[in-house]
Amino acid sequence: MADDVKTREYRSSVREARAAATRAAILTAARDLFTAEGYSCTIAAIAARAGVAVDTVYASVGRKPALVLAVIDMVLGDADRPIAAVDRGYVREIREAATAAEKIDAYARALARLMPVVAPLQEALREAGRTDAECGAAWSGLVDRRAANMLLFARDLRGTGQLRRDLDDQQVADLVWSTNSAEYFLLLAQRGWTPEQFGAHLADLWTRFLLAG
Repeated sequence: MADDVKTREYRSSVREARAAATRAAILTAARDLFTAEGYSCTIAAIAARAGVAVDTVYASVGRKPALVLAVIDMVLGDADRPIAAVDRGYVREIREAATAAEKIDAYARALARLMPVVAPLQEALREAGRTDAECGAAWSGLVDRRAANMLLFARDLRGTGQLRRDLDDQQVADLVWSTNSAEYFLLLAQRGWTPEQFGAHLADLWTRFLLAG
């Protein structure tokens, strides 16, 4: 009986390892193709790159909106798997910074690096959501998640004692949320702004408008 239990546990571990490897291959393929080709990349192309069947992509990760969200979290986390906001390198840098100005600068520099990749994917998801309910739900969830993260950023800034007192945390979060959006980045990009100019603009805007004195 003991040997049977060990055998089942071993087989279960092997299956789990294979499933994890398959998921990792799919996510890597999705990241490479979405960042290179944009939202127009097909599930079939991702499956082919990962060496799996299309149905395996759906079973392992999900449909296209789920793949896009996973890729966005991979890019933001600079990792081969989706990374939660709290574990991202630039978030740790922001939290470890001593002053509000240093926190703002760290975040603005990160956005200058990340937005050229994630903004087109976010915008494509928003556009697809006009006619596809699943994409719309994914977009709404992403928007709400960003808003919640910006409130955490506002509270982190507040902890330095250097924010304007006539703005509450929600107002600070809303200003940051609106100006670091894909829509705002893409509008400025249409006018010829570089990612570096965008990052410098955010740092200047937030420092001037949010900080006391």
